[in-house]
Amino acid sequence: MAALLITGAAICALGQNGSGAVKQNRREAEVKAVPAIKSTPTDDVSYSYEFKKAEFLVRHIIIKHDAQGRGEITFEKLGDLEAIVEPLELSESARARILALWEALHFLDSSANYQADKQFPQLGTMWLKMERGTRNRVAEFNWTNDPNAKALADEYRRAANQAILVFDFSVARQTQPLDTPKLLDRIDSYLKRNELSDPQQLLPLLSDLTTDERVPLMARNHAARILKKLEKE
Repeated sequence: MAALLITGAAICALGQNGSGAVKQNRREAEVKAVPAIKSTPTDDVSYSYEFKKAEFLVRHIIIKHDAQGRGEITFEKLGDLEAIVEPLELSESARARILALWEALHFLDSSANYQADKQFPQLGTMWLKMERGTRNRVAEFNWTNDPNAKALADEYRRAANQAILVFDFSVARQTQPLDTPKLLDRIDSYLKRNELSDPQQLLPLLSDLTTDERVPLMARNHAARILKKLEKE
């Protein structure tokens, strides 16, 4: 995949602009007056997010997961003939933020239209879907002014960024080791703009890269620098 990932409203290159070190508590400020999470391991509930824009480098993304944050991501890259399906497990902090936002929307009990009056179809279309028992609801929008719907779409975009990044590393290490330096540059870019779901989940990968002699020395050293930075946070 090219080093750029384009995946959501207001994203026309690598993602939304932003700056500063990645700290998970920065995202907590996005969720205001959010009620306690009601979902439990026994809930018959599933959540999904879908994004589609045919011209983007990653043209189609579907994330499905349960109340425990376990599920899968399906994505299609521009020019590929087949979709890629990978397991997905949200970190505990990401899971908590996402479920809290679903609760804040009162999604199944609401008929709110999240689409803003102003349309931005050039940025792609998103769908949020929730199922519990026999109840289900789907909401579609390409731009929203609802803070909780926007924050939820942002969380899923970050989860997609991270999952696709991990997949690209696995491919590069096996077949194209010379691609690892640009993938590490992508991590740096995502970290600067707070565009990863939970960077701490990357620690094992980065640790492995520092000793992987298949990849260039400059990539091993770069991985070590990022690892050191994340371990301090």
